[in-house]
Amino acid sequence: MEKLYLDNAATTPLAKEVVQELNKKISLFGNPSSRHVLGREAKIEIEKAREKIAKSINAKPEEIIFTSGATESNNLAIKGLAEANPTKKQIITSEIEHPSILEVCKNLGKRGYQIDKISVDSEGIINLKELKDKISKDALLVSVMHVNNEIGTIQPIEEIAKICKEKNVPFHTDAVQSFGKLKIDVQKIGINLLSASGHKLNALKGIGFLYVKRGMNIEPQLNGGGQENNLRSGTENVLGIISLAKAIELKRESEKVEKSRDKIINKLLEISGSKLNGSKEKRIYNNINISFYGIEGESLQMFLDEEGIFISTSSACASNKLAKSHVLKAIGIDKMYLNGSIRITLDTLKLLTTKQEDFIIKKIKENVEKLQKISPFKFQEDKK
Repeated sequence: MEKLYLDNAATTPLAKEVVQELNKKISLFGNPSSRHVLGREAKIEIEKAREKIAKSINAKPEEIIFTSGATESNNLAIKGLAEANPTKKQIITSEIEHPSILEVCKNLGKRGYQIDKISVDSEGIINLKELKDKISKDALLVSVMHVNNEIGTIQPIEEIAKICKEKNVPFHTDAVQSFGKLKIDVQKIGINLLSASGHKLNALKGIGFLYVKRGMNIEPQLNGGGQENNLRSGTENVLGIISLAKAIELKRESEKVEKSRDKIINKLLEISGSKLNGSKEKRIYNNINISFYGIEGESLQMFLDEEGIFISTSSACASNKLAKSHVLKAIGIDKMYLNGSIRITLDTLKLLTTKQEDFIIKKIKENVEKLQKISPFKFQEDKK
């Protein structure tokens, strides 16, 4: 049975080019902090990668701080800024952020910080007027993700950054779902802090980075040997860093992937009781999030698993909690659609064949109709 992996927002397979690069560098075992030849060789590779990654977002190499991934980067950005600026007590974010943002804010809220969550519209786009009105003189930070991990909505980060600049408040964006897929120019946009991760981009797990604009004052969250400009102690993940630098070189098939995505969306919307979640236009090109009336997304996921089709029903980083999606709640979808959502995220390097697309559509349709037949909740056209 052919296996079709359609959960690339959760993690991605290693690209063959990344594997080839790692095979060339696998013998690099020296500690980059060591002064002997082996240590210096490892350090050179790290700095080459740092320069490449910095250039990809129009940053300076010294502004790239390597971490273990985006969760650590988000913690370092928010907690690090809070500890360095103890008089500022307001943090502004959105209702649909990743748990690694919302849980950090919740933690700081218990310590006396004012956490303001800006609402989003039915497509998941942040309310810019509300954002502007909420920013006070006490504001520490505005943190809004670039692309939502569940519904794929692309936020207007240029406009958000402009508001932040006018209000003299730092702007942080979680760019996990957009880095390497969409063009990001941190200087042109006006981003102060940016988080990214390797394993969402066909690189190794356990590697990410935080862009910290020169002049930003943040406190380290890991103390020790003072690596990464004294902002992140611990021996660097040399192979992880190499894998990330290689992954950003790869050509993403954005237009072809978008065409494939749109075909799948349009065919799935022909199913009775189907509804697209998020914006159709302002959406990352590999994301599909669709709900089916009156069924359980987990049941559909299990049926598709048996067919060799691997999808998800919510954020992989929170799905073990079996809670309803906070993102879908925030965009106000009807409760009869809330449980019946699935997320399909396509590979941005390897395209589906027409035969594979048709098989995916056919199997989803068959299994949705099977579940709808046994569901006590029957769809009527006026409920859509």
